[in-house]
Amino acid sequence: MEKDDRFRKAEFAAKVGIVGNILLALMKWIIGIYANSRALIADAVNSASDVAGSLVVLIGLRAAKQPPDEEHPYGHGKAESVAAIIVAVLLVLVGFEIGRTSFISFFAPIKAPKMVAIYAVLLSILVKEGLFRYTYRLGKKLNSDALIVTAYDHRSDVYSSFAALIGIAASILGSHLGVHWLVYADPVAGVIVSMMILKMAWSLGKESIRNTLDQVLSDEDTVNLRAIVHGVQEVKKIDQLHARQHGHYVIVDIKISVNPHLTVEEGHRVGKMVKKKLMEQKNVENVFVHINPFNPQED
Repeated sequence: MEKDDRFRKAEFAAKVGIVGNILLALMKWIIGIYANSRALIADAVNSASDVAGSLVVLIGLRAAKQPPDEEHPYGHGKAESVAAIIVAVLLVLVGFEIGRTSFISFFAPIKAPKMVAIYAVLLSILVKEGLFRYTYRLGKKLNSDALIVTAYDHRSDVYSSFAALIGIAASILGSHLGVHWLVYADPVAGVIVSMMILKMAWSLGKESIRNTLDQVLSDEDTVNLRAIVHGVQEVKKIDQLHARQHGHYVIVDIKISVNPHLTVEEGHRVGKMVKKKLMEQKNVENVFVHINPFNPQED
């Protein structure tokens, strides 16, 4: 897939998320206030934070699109992972705020929400699940940390909306049956929503942080790269191979041993062949090859 096509699709997905979250946040906020539902208002705040998150992802994708330059010779791919970390931090802040406001509700008189709150939550669940499936498939296809994080952000909203649905329904049912303590199921759902958001933020942020710290691929993940290098006849040995995750692509640093009697030009040709073969892999953005003279005694 061409780079321009990749970023065009990724940016479109981010824009779809922004529009969807704006509409959902407005709907849930207005209905949450009208229906007197703490859980629905909490869910609205969550959707509003997703708007900010999607904007951050969009900025990160555009930064990652920039080609390598003098100050960034390895490219700007990590901008996507940085954007993902910012989204995770936003989720943490939102999770704490939702939990705080919901907990305060336990110490004040409260009325059961109106029935319209349930319809709003059901619509939110359907829309968010659709956004998750679309964004996740595209994120996997494009190998984009930022889109995958955004997808799971949509999925966390499905879970949080489901928790809100149970709380709202229990609160309404308790009001009709005269079981007054059930009315507090609505703020209880708000607290549960906050804990789910915090858990999701931790999981997503941890993975993105690993990618920004120049973590190299494991030996199992580089088996195919090593096989390609060994397929070059003049390569006697791979002394070292580091494949660094750099956002949606990989940078390979490799040291190979060749016949010590080759000329400098012949050794350079072997290095160019190794680089060419590795660059044919769709996830490899650049390769840096170091040539060593082969010494059997070192084995």
